[in-house]
This record gives sequence, structure tokens and C-alpha cells, in this order.
Amino acid sequence: MPTDASTPVRPLLKWAGGKRQLLPVLRPHYPSSFDRYIEPFIGSGAVFFDLYSSGRLKGRRARLVDLNPDLIGCYRAVRDKTDAVITALGKLEQEHRARGSECYYEVRDRRFNPARAGRVPEQDIDGLTSVDPHLAAMFIYLNRTGFNGLFRLNRQGAFNVPAGRYADPRICDTERVRSVAHALASDGVTLECIPFEQALADTGRGDFVYCDPPYAPLSRTASFAQYTAGGFGTQDHHRLQKSVITAARRGAVVLMSNSTAPATVAAYGAPAARRAGLSMHWVPARRAINSRAVLRGPVDELIITNAAASDRRTAELSPALSSR
Repeated sequence: MPTDASTPVRPLLKWAGGKRQLLPVLRPHYPSSFDRYIEPFIGSGAVFFDLYSSGRLKGRRARLVDLNPDLIGCYRAVRDKTDAVITALGKLEQEHRARGSECYYEVRDRRFNPARAGRVPEQDIDGLTSVDPHLAAMFIYLNRTGFNGLFRLNRQGAFNVPAGRYADPRICDTERVRSVAHALASDGVTLECIPFEQALADTGRGDFVYCDPPYAPLSRTASFAQYTAGGFGTQDHHRLQKSVITAARRGAVVLMSNSTAPATVAAYGAPAARRAGLSMHWVPARRAINSRAVLRGPVDELIITNAAASDRRTAELSPALSSR
């Protein structure tokens, strides 16, 4: 299933902080040439699918990474057992049409979480010899019908997102599943469940790195970092900053999205970050996840990059991209 500009591959999953809406302001920061693409927090994969659809990944390697085993397991199942995932997802769609939120909670509590609990521990996912299309289908179903597509775990590691309020959710999108599977199965594309530090450890000249970590919270109640049982806290952000600076010093082209939280601005405005060539750009975005609808709306996000001015194609930038 070849793709071209008229048939872009869109993300299969909704994801907190997904970057489809920011693609117009991220694209000018893509480097004009690179040998390998690395994404340590794949999430919905919006930037990967954008690069793939535009042909920028043709003949290049792409390393797609996330520490969330549910996410990587889902993508592997979609890639390797596409038909089985579609069949299982179609059955879930029929159940949901008949029973709505009752079906959602049954799948979440009586099927999905027990199946996850019986799976190999997180650190062993890359040792699995097979993937589970039924678990992947449940993951997609819960993502399409849960509250705002949020993925959240409680302290016991159980998925606990409540049902969303959707009149007619699109659950089994066969064409999208197949197009995503084709992209993930492309030559040179790998899916790995490893820490971001491991993904960034060997990056250097010729690499294009895009980081979209769980955002540093703007307030105590604004954090949605429980994508794994361990979460993503202040120390994780400190470690990420060091890894990003090291990658930039070794010659990798780095692009990062993050919140405008004071801690983030301080970290990437620090002398070490500036010496590595990193600069910050404030861009308008839209807050998509909040328990109160009135608090969803325009908000600034931060783009951090060391891309050379020629790579940014400055003439294409909107006024909102000018750095402060």
C-alpha cells in the first residue's frame, strides 16, 4: 500500500499531547537531510507518520521507542498480525454499538487489565516471541472510546480511564489500521520498548531526533504522566535534558516539544543547553485534555531545537514561531 501526498497516513491512536495539530509549526524545523530518525516517546506517532507520508523516510532507518509496553505491544500486533487485530476490533465495535459504556467497563476491568496482569513484565517485552492481537484490539477500542483518548495507570499499574461521552465513535477503521501497519512494517523501521536514555545513547551526526515526552506540568493538577506504572517525574525530565544536550553536542539534530513550565524554560535556557546550540521557540497550541471543558483552549507550548537556520527554512515560519 504505497503512500503519497494525497493519501497521508494518520495516527491510529489518540494520545495526550499528540502532535497532529502542531505539525505545521514542527515541519519547518525538520532537517533537510538526515540518515536516521529516532523518536524516544512515540505516542501517537504523528511526526513519524508525517515524515513517512512525505517520503522523507524513504531509504532511511527509523527507530521508534517508548517505555509503555501496552503501546509498543499494540503497534507490533498491528504491524505483524494486522488481519487478526481488525477482526477482533470489529467484534468490539459491534459489542460497543449494542451496550455502550457497559461494554467499555467490562472490557477494561474484566478483559484488558487481567490480560495485562498476566503478561510478561515490562522489562521483558522485547523478549516476547509473539504479540497478542486481542490485547491490541482492546487497547485501540479503549483508546477510541475512553475519556479523551487518555492512557493512565493507577499505582497498581491498572488502566483506569473512565468511558468517554461519544455519540458515534469510529472504532474499527480498517483502512487506517492497514495504512499504519504498512508504515510500521517499512524497511528500516523498528519498534522498541526501552528507556529514552538507551534510545538516545548512540545518537550523533546524521541523526534526527524528535522528543515529545510527557510534559512538565504547568500546575499541580495538570500532569498526565502516568503512561507507565512509574510515571514521568522531575528527575526523569532532568535526565532527559542531559541526554538531549549530549545528543546535540555529538551532532544530532534535535527537535523537542514540551510545556512552557518554568522548570522546562530554565532547563533548556541553561548555559549547557545554549552551548549545545539549543534554542527555544514559543508556539500556540490547544489544550485538549482537562476535566473541565472551559479550561481546554489556547496555550503556549515550547519547541526546543538546534536545527541550523538553513534547515528551519526560516521563510516558512509563522510569526508565532519567533523565539522570545
